[in-house]
Amino acid sequence: MTYRTILLVGAACAVLAACGQSEPEVAETNAPPDAITAPSDVPLEGAPALAAAPAGFNVDQVPLSTATLPPFPMFAIPEGLVSIFDDKDRLTSFDRQHFIAGDAIVAVEGKVFHDGFQLQPAEGRRYSELEFHRNYENAITALGGRRISTVQFTDPVVQAFGSREKVEEHFKGACVAEGCQIATYLIRQGDKEYWINVTTGRVPLHGYVTVLERQAMKQSLGYLSADDMKSALDDKGRVSLYVNFDFDRATLRPDAGPPIDEVARLLRDNPDLRLSIEGHTDNVGAAARNRTLSAERAAAVRQALIGKGIASDRLTTKGFGADKPLADNATEDGRAKNRRVELVRVR
Repeated sequence: MTYRTILLVGAACAVLAACGQSEPEVAETNAPPDAITAPSDVPLEGAPALAAAPAGFNVDQVPLSTATLPPFPMFAIPEGLVSIFDDKDRLTSFDRQHFIAGDAIVAVEGKVFHDGFQLQPAEGRRYSELEFHRNYENAITALGGRRISTVQFTDPVVQAFGSREKVEEHFKGACVAEGCQIATYLIRQGDKEYWINVTTGRVPLHGYVTVLERQAMKQSLGYLSADDMKSALDDKGRVSLYVNFDFDRATLRPDAGPPIDEVARLLRDNPDLRLSIEGHTDNVGAAARNRTLSAERAAAVRQALIGKGIASDRLTTKGFGADKPLADNATEDGRAKNRRVELVRVR
C-alpha cells in the first residue's frame, strides 16, 4: 500500500481526514494546540512543546489514548513534499529501532515505517524546521500521544550509548549528527504502543519520520522441546533458550509460556538435573545496564520455573550482559542470536 499520494496539512484533523479517518474523539486534556501552517523563524528549542517525560522514563507514565487511531503508519506525506525513500524501503515487518525516552536511548522492536523529505527544495512547497515538527506534534497530540524525549543527541547522551558511530548505525531513518533536532513521542492504546521519532537536520534541511508499532516477532521457527534440550545438554552441556521479554525489562511476555513449559517438563523428567540459568544481551546500550538486565531476566526464568513446581535449589542464575556473544553484534541477526537465556548443566 502506498501513501505517496496522500497529503498532510497543518491542522491535525486534516491529517486524519487525509488518512481516510473521521476526526478523532479525544478527551479535553488531549485537545491539540492551535495548528501552525506557515513557516516560522522561531528556534525549535524555544517553540511550545508537549509536556516531556522525566528522566527514568516508564511507558506507564503516558496516559492511554481515547482517540480513534488511523491505520498504521497513521501519518500522511506532508502537503507538497515527496518521499526520498522507495516504497520497498519504507515498511519493515519486524526490526529493532532506537528512540530517546526521557534522557536515555532505548531499543524497541516491532513493525517499522520510515519516511524522509527534502524540506526546502529549489521548487515547490518549502517547510521550516519548526513547521515540520509542529505539524507532527499537532497530529500526535490529537491522537492522544505525548512527547517523551527530554534531550537531543548531545555528547553525554551519545557517549552513554557508546559512540556517535553506534548512534548512526542504530538510528535508522533519522538525523543523528550534532545539531540535529529530535522529538520522540509515544501513543498508548489498549495493549498497543506506537513509538514515533521526528527528526530534522541540515544541510540541506531534511525531515525524517519513524513510526514503530511495538510487537513481539512472529516466530517462524518452533521452540525446542524438552527432548531437544536434553539432547543438547547431553552433547554440549548447554542450550540456548530464546524467550521474549518486555523491552528493557525482565517481564516475560505471554508467548514465553510454551518454551518455559518445556524447560519445566525437562526438569520434571530428569529429577537429578540441576541448571544454571544464564542471561545474555547484545552490545547495544551501557554495559552495566546490560549485565543487570541479563541477570534480572535469568532470575525471571528461574522464578517462572519455581512457579511450575521446580525446586529452587535445582536452579541458579547468572547475568553476563554482552560479555559472551554467540555471533557478531555488527548485524541485527547476530544481535538477535546474542539476546538469549542459556541453560547450563551443573555437574
